[in-house]
Amino acid sequence: MSVENQSKAPSFFDALIPLVSLVIMLSASVTYFADNSSYGPNQIALLFAMGIAIIIGLKNGYTWLSIEKAIIHGISISLGAILILLTVGALIGTWLLSGTVPTMIYFGLQIIDPSWFYAAACVVCGIVAMSIGSSWTTAATVGVAFIGIANGFEMSTSITAGAVISGAYFGDKLSPLSETTNLAPAVAGSELFAHIRYMLWTTIPSISIALVLFLIIGFNHSAGDSANTEAIETLSNTLISTFNISVLNLIPLAILLFLAYKKVPAFPAVAIGAIIGGIWAAVFQQELILTMATEGLSQTKAFITVIWTAFFDGVVVNTGNDEIDELLSRGGMSSMLNTIWLVMCALSFGAVLEHLGMLKKFVESILSAAKSTGSLIASTVATCIGTNLITADQYMSIVMPGRMYKEEYERRGLHPTVLSRTLEDSGTITSPLIPWNTCGAFMFAALALTSYDYILYCFFNLINPIMAIIYGYLGYNIKKITDVD
Repeated sequence: MSVENQSKAPSFFDALIPLVSLVIMLSASVTYFADNSSYGPNQIALLFAMGIAIIIGLKNGYTWLSIEKAIIHGISISLGAILILLTVGALIGTWLLSGTVPTMIYFGLQIIDPSWFYAAACVVCGIVAMSIGSSWTTAATVGVAFIGIANGFEMSTSITAGAVISGAYFGDKLSPLSETTNLAPAVAGSELFAHIRYMLWTTIPSISIALVLFLIIGFNHSAGDSANTEAIETLSNTLISTFNISVLNLIPLAILLFLAYKKVPAFPAVAIGAIIGGIWAAVFQQELILTMATEGLSQTKAFITVIWTAFFDGVVVNTGNDEIDELLSRGGMSSMLNTIWLVMCALSFGAVLEHLGMLKKFVESILSAAKSTGSLIASTVATCIGTNLITADQYMSIVMPGRMYKEEYERRGLHPTVLSRTLEDSGTITSPLIPWNTCGAFMFAALALTSYDYILYCFFNLINPIMAIIYGYLGYNIKKITDVD
């Protein structure tokens, strides 16, 4: 018998120690480093907590070699997301340089009224995400523009981010093109379109409440404030004087949305979008490129160096207005490196806990206490959120709980759509609310946020899991295997 086969399952106390340690260290990280906690401190907390789990695993008979393999496997799961993160960084850089994002901001300032701005951001992002099936692409394109518009209106970027994320995840969740929307029914054993129809019962009320809240907040914003009007005019005039603003600048966005609609995988689709952004910059923003280039360079070298830099290090715009410069100076693959660091540390920690059987121990303890349908659904929601916290990956938060609870749902006579809906209502939806989760880290980086208070305004993402639990305890629209579609 191998040494690995002689390993023993962890006790509940064993499983609890790394999690409690992580919570304590993350709390200390936020206390001591505040908004800079995700730029190193949180990563160290995750690695130390992982180290504690490894020590417990070694004590229980696991070998370092098997733990190391689990870590490598855990990181390998994130490689697809890492490639997308890098290309999104490049896309933001070239789309800023090409004038695509500035053009979206400019037209948004002319069309949208501050009183219904937050609700509009939510609805537009919802429509785009439903059309292309990607919350990430929606946030990195349309969402970035709405953040810029919010700066022009002198409105909260945190609330705007909440509206963008709410809309993006609403649309993503109901889109048959979405990976998670296909993954959840596949894991639970339900049919895709039956799954989508069944989700409407919790999703529509949740987004309706979210929109009402965004409208209330928006109406409290003083649209006629002279300072706001002056800020809008300043930003609009600066955009016109800095960039060649034209409807043609929106073609890269149209091409990217078309590629996504045609189910071109995210990595090549975003990469093509970034390349087209670079080409558009060379064609439509020649004056801007020459002002950014180092003095003494020929026009050809200036174009090559500035556009090349936009891919890997973003752009730096000097308009004379510090706030506008900060808004327009960002992007590049390098801007995503800290996010990638955080994702890799979080996934390594989650991989160790899964390999050592610590996650399974928690689920076993939860199931023993889940007697009613309501408590079973609440337990599933809690497990999905916990998996998002621990493994830092939304796909894991669907696959692992789905695999663990499927048999129990069947045993209780619950239709597979009940499980698949619950997985989406909690696993998919809560992933952007966790800073070290792949989705949370992506949203924070892509939208250039500086504070985690945006989480408080992701109303749809906060309400939807609660709605699922309420339905479970009330027994409302809980489908049985014997029910006819």
